[in-house]
Amino acid sequence: MAKDKGTFRHLIWFEDLRREDVAEVGGKNSSLGEMVSQLEPLGVKVPGGFATTSDAFRLYVTENNLGDIIKETMEKLDAGKITLAVAGRTVREAVIHGEFPKATRDAIVEAYHELSKRAGKENVDVAVRSSATAEDLPDASFAGQQETYLNVTGEKQLLETCRLCYASLFTDRAISYRNVQGFDHLDVALSIGVQLMVRSDIGGSGVMFSIDTETGFPKVVLINAAWGLGENVVQGAVTPDEYQVYKPFLDNPKLRPIIEKRLGAKEIKMIYSDRPDEMTRNVPTSKKEKESWVLSDDEILELARYAKTIEEHYKCPMDMEWARDGVNGGIYIVQARPETVQSRAQAGAMKRFSVKKHGPEILRGISVGGAVATGTISLIEDVKDIDKFVDGSILVTTMTDPDWVPIMKKAKAIITDAGGRTSHAAIISRELGVPAIVGCGDATHVLHDKQDVTVDCSKGDAGLIYEGFAEYTVEELDLTHVPETKTKIMLNLANPTTAARWWRLPVDGVGLARMEFVIDNAIVAHPLALLRFNEVRKEKDRKAIEELTKGYDDKAEFFIDTLSRGLSRIAALVYPNKVIVRMSDFKTNEYAGLLGGKQFEPVEENPMIGYRGASRYYSPEYKEAFGLECKAIKRLRDVMGFDNVTIMIPFCRSLEEADKVIEVMKEYGLERGKDGLEIYVMCEIPANVILAEQFADRFDGFSIGSNDLTQLTLGVDRDSGGLAGLFDESNEAVKWMIETVIQKAHKTNSYVGLCGQAPSNDPTFAQFLVQAGIDTISVTPDSFLDVKENVALAEKAKKG
Repeated sequence: MAKDKGTFRHLIWFEDLRREDVAEVGGKNSSLGEMVSQLEPLGVKVPGGFATTSDAFRLYVTENNLGDIIKETMEKLDAGKITLAVAGRTVREAVIHGEFPKATRDAIVEAYHELSKRAGKENVDVAVRSSATAEDLPDASFAGQQETYLNVTGEKQLLETCRLCYASLFTDRAISYRNVQGFDHLDVALSIGVQLMVRSDIGGSGVMFSIDTETGFPKVVLINAAWGLGENVVQGAVTPDEYQVYKPFLDNPKLRPIIEKRLGAKEIKMIYSDRPDEMTRNVPTSKKEKESWVLSDDEILELARYAKTIEEHYKCPMDMEWARDGVNGGIYIVQARPETVQSRAQAGAMKRFSVKKHGPEILRGISVGGAVATGTISLIEDVKDIDKFVDGSILVTTMTDPDWVPIMKKAKAIITDAGGRTSHAAIISRELGVPAIVGCGDATHVLHDKQDVTVDCSKGDAGLIYEGFAEYTVEELDLTHVPETKTKIMLNLANPTTAARWWRLPVDGVGLARMEFVIDNAIVAHPLALLRFNEVRKEKDRKAIEELTKGYDDKAEFFIDTLSRGLSRIAALVYPNKVIVRMSDFKTNEYAGLLGGKQFEPVEENPMIGYRGASRYYSPEYKEAFGLECKAIKRLRDVMGFDNVTIMIPFCRSLEEADKVIEVMKEYGLERGKDGLEIYVMCEIPANVILAEQFADRFDGFSIGSNDLTQLTLGVDRDSGGLAGLFDESNEAVKWMIETVIQKAHKTNSYVGLCGQAPSNDPTFAQFLVQAGIDTISVTPDSFLDVKENVALAEKAKKG
């Protein structure tokens, strides 16, 4: 503890503080002290400094007779005799014009010179941060009520800035906040943290969480990064880079588990100012800075390890600010506090929003939360106009800061031009439980006042804004009474950006991970158009591919990198449980729809039974493109660490084809049995059932694709509306096929599962699969609970 009973201290060095010293130096400064004293020995770098005490603040109030001024002014405000603006201005002016008691002044000046001496620089530049004794506590989660000042130099400027910090305890927003929270204005004290500046003005900085801010998935670290000083990321003035790292693998230095990298616009950066009237200023970023990552992969992993260490020490999810010094290249943690939203979320309940019918998409950005809201826009660009906000409308603005909170509380949703998932707008929206879409770029230009729109945050990372009021449903999912089943129930997943929202479901793995979604939505370009870019004929396609692959010297590397990261987010969801990744199964018409794809694809009359699946993988025309998929899987398993990934080969028509595909995969480094790699085959062609024993010699298991197996057993085009009544997975011929392959698989000790909707739509089909002895059933997430119930009943009936 910093203070012995009966002693008075004007300030305390960080290394002498512990997190229990909140009453003495506030939550922010006590946390800095905890990290300096306890975490620096573990490798976490924190800039040194000192904190003035709450006793010093109260002495300042007493010596300058501020107590009476504060009390009288707040009584007038409560009685409605003066406005909030007048009350705040009155108290702030009184505080700023006060004088430090000599002992306090001398202590601050002496400590500043000692800090300069430690830094080896006369009049070292420092950050001056306010830390209120009621701030950053679990019951007071709206942090940031007081001010932070950067690039403060010299004892005169330091003392002036300290007075400004004291005065910031009485900003209009801080007064309102304490009134709402029920804090007495004279019960709250302020500590000033004086910390060595990290030269991030010529480096980079940002915010980091040791938990997924949107879903509460606890196994990832989320990092936002921008050029220059960190205030722009905190305030949401820029759209930052975003990185995600899988925490459980960070202890293994051989692995590089970066599961997401998204380039932000990084429109401006905050730098030191050489003007006498300001300490910092914003300037536009260069084109090169906009197109470059702020952090290298090594730096991302270093920061993520800091987050893991800090979280383990505090024993709770953490919200941290970091900075990289542009002079020495060091990365430092400059603030850390407990995360206050997702860590409190109710464990046994989930809400699922589903948009049914909607108007045209107008705009998109970064989604915050998973909810949907409809409403009329209130477009307000300046905080001075917030009185024009219509309660219950959708707020559209450039960015927000604490001054906007009063109307944010009354908004149905929030849309901003700038900001990332750790910006002020995003953090406050989460705390309020209001959906938000940040970083839209030009929302204030494209949208207009009194416009009816829908804000859709249910689709994962991308938040969508539709014209008009969409139809949507909200479903409450109860996870407290999910039955146990012997049959494993797994998920079918395709979209990596929505995967984490299902982490609370007690699933047994992922039975079908479709890589086509990543190729179609993230890679966008045909793999051969990337490999043979010089052959791409259309200028429009060439320009689009150049834009997509910006930052990659090798366009093939863009494919490998994007696919491996996309699949890693699905693999991370259930690790160490199995994730079965199906290699690409586009039909020729679907491949032709990719950028640059038409010139590389034949035109077929019936693509459904044409050049698809296994037949492409060994084909001289496509083998090289299949090699990119293999390289992505190898990176996913060997470099990122997701050895829970199993490969599945679709539409394998013959044993000869199976042999060829297995040989091609071996050429590209994927060898069955090596490092535990399993290879399955889709059972979706009658030949797979008839020759199941021979296929089992070549593969480790079967995954029954009930749609194609039904289509090819009954000779019914599954896409034909006129034949829809004949397409029936419960047809006796189809059930015979399924039952037969299950029996043959078990005779050869092979895995066998089914991925399809039939078990959720039809409880009797689930009972049939259980009776037949299926190992796993894989369904879409929204069907999981129903299927669990159906399978539990079927297993009970089988026993009885």
